Amino acid sequence: MSIPLRNIKGFPPQEILYYRIFVSIAVVWGIIFLFRRSVLKKDIHFLKLLPKDKKIRLLLLTVLSSILITGNWFTYIYAVNSVSLKAAAFAYMVCPLLTALCGFVILKEQLTKAKIVALIIAFVSIILLATGSMHEVLWAILIASFYAVYVIVLKVIKDIDKFNFLGVQLVLSGLMMLPMYLINSNPFPTDTFFWSHIFLIAIVFTIIPLFLNAYALLGMPSSALGILIYLNPIVAFTVAFFYFKEKIDVHQLFAYLLLLLSIVIFNAQLLKSIAYKKA
Repeated sequence: MSIPLRNIKGFPPQEILYYRIFVSIAVVWGIIFLFRRSVLKKDIHFLKLLPKDKKIRLLLLTVLSSILITGNWFTYIYAVNSVSLKAAAFAYMVCPLLTALCGFVILKEQLTKAKIVALIIAFVSIILLATGSMHEVLWAILIASFYAVYVIVLKVIKDIDKFNFLGVQLVLSGLMMLPMYLINSNPFPTDTFFWSHIFLIAIVFTIIPLFLNAYALLGMPSSALGILIYLNPIVAFTVAFFYFKEKIDVHQLFAYLLLLLSIVIFNAQLLKSIAYKKA
């Protein structure tokens, strides 16, 4: 996502967030009403038959998930604007560790010795990259905590179509951002270049990842999904080096290679099972 974001860096970050959410809502609900009405009716029928206590629980979890993902987006942008880019980037280093830890503590997901070793390796690489102040580290932990708990909440929510759930979640996020948009927004942008990038960010970097994230949790432990988030900074590192031609020192390269090693070790059993099935 750094490529389209860099292309429209002349626009205020909060404006990008507003239109990212609003366009995502329009696209998701357009798809639901055009192609998925039968699935929507099925979910509505399911909700009508649900006992009152379970309805309340589902409602609270849905609202909580929307608050968490919106909080993650908002604190990330605030960190970029008012704290530092390092704090924002470092959040995605801390996030997988917190997700794996929450999966172990809250959902009682088992961690094998190999997975514990992988987490230790990831922790070492994070220490190598944690060159900022304590203020930056605390902001990174806050941003990461929003997303880590969001993943756990998604794991708990079941029996609802994930795409329909995403539509409701985005509407709630939009309602949370609407007062800020009405109070602080700039004049409505008319630049075609801006809107082409907003649609790209909304579809490719918001709707698809959030849906795949929720879908993956149907059969994958949250701790495994959390560790796979480490692919995010590795891809960002690769894009920065090869596309933006940014300078990367040996210390950073070593730390990112450790992250890659931790991903392989943590998911070794999964990789073995995939190779065995293909064989």
